[in-house]
Amino acid sequence: MSIIPLPMMFLLFGFVLSLIMSLITIPNILTVSYRKKLFDEPDPRKVHKTPVPRLGGISFTPSITISMFVTIGVWMYFNPSLALSETALVLHEFLFLFAGLTLLYLIGEVDDLVGVGYRYKFIVQLLSASLIVLSGNWLSSLGGLFGIYEIPVWIGMPLSVLIIVYITNAINLIDGIDGLASGLCCIALAVLGGMLAVRGEYIYALLSLATLGVVIPFWFYNVFGNVRNGRKLFMGDTGSLTLGYILSFIIIYVGTNCGKYGGLRDFVVAISAILVPILDVLRVVLHRLRKNRNPFLPDRNHFHHKLLRTGMRARFVLLTIIGVVVFFIVFNYVMFPYINVTLLLIIDVVLWTCMHIFINYRIRLYSKEHPEVSTSCPEAIQKGKDDKETCLEQ
Repeated sequence: MSIIPLPMMFLLFGFVLSLIMSLITIPNILTVSYRKKLFDEPDPRKVHKTPVPRLGGISFTPSITISMFVTIGVWMYFNPSLALSETALVLHEFLFLFAGLTLLYLIGEVDDLVGVGYRYKFIVQLLSASLIVLSGNWLSSLGGLFGIYEIPVWIGMPLSVLIIVYITNAINLIDGIDGLASGLCCIALAVLGGMLAVRGEYIYALLSLATLGVVIPFWFYNVFGNVRNGRKLFMGDTGSLTLGYILSFIIIYVGTNCGKYGGLRDFVVAISAILVPILDVLRVVLHRLRKNRNPFLPDRNHFHHKLLRTGMRARFVLLTIIGVVVFFIVFNYVMFPYINVTLLLIIDVVLWTCMHIFINYRIRLYSKEHPEVSTSCPEAIQKGKDDKETCLEQ
């Protein structure tokens, strides 16, 4: 008799297979990137100062697809009954998912190689998000958030499309320092994979763990890789769009069951795992609109940029943000049984706001003690004093 339950063994198999494929493909991507000089060049908005290969995300979608399908195929071979039950029921969802994932993979790869305007990327994101919704995976309930329970189709479907696009872009936009986006995704995927495995949703748990297996090797290359030795790598838009899209698919799926017993708790935990990038994008977009700036054009006002302007080193910024994410996951999980979900969200936003008020204070204090901090906002220096103050404080 097996000590490990059979489904868990296959989840482990999918994770390890994905991990191995990532370990094999990443060194080859580095070799091609250096031979063809496919680098992410530094500019005033970026943190890195030397050219770094940015095609790490190319390994994500193929590795995830192969490990998923091979694992499911072997699983069905040893368990023929699955062909008529769980696998058959989710097959149509995964067909649409991987169709949308392929679209994002292609547009991300083109963007990493030659550049693509944000309008074209946004259109492809809307199309890919619509494919998930057309598969039947869309929010039909908010579980009582803001007093809303059941959602009609004509609201739930477009709302789900917007949420998918929002989460996809949130992961893409927070990819600003080594290990941040990939580290946050590792935490979210581990939480979601474990939660779905406990619920017996093994196919969806496999997707989470297969994606986690791809990201872990990349994270080590991204954080500990040395540019001089040719071992450092960025994921680029190909990788961040892939991770954001998969996370949004899983979170929407968890949300479809939030009206059931225990489902709302799982949905709260799932949202908590990506709460930092979600709130950060909202804050940045509102700030840009308040300053009459294009909300789609990049700047240096994200959470990690602000922490860097307090004098923190990049590695400590990474650990700080990971700590904030873990805090929100644990806090919301512990407090959920005692606090209404709407009030819990309000508390999260208040805590987030208070944290940024303190960070703004630390930025002003550090800028007075170190006037040279203004060099981290060269675009503001060119535009004038008002923009410099905005960059330092916001």
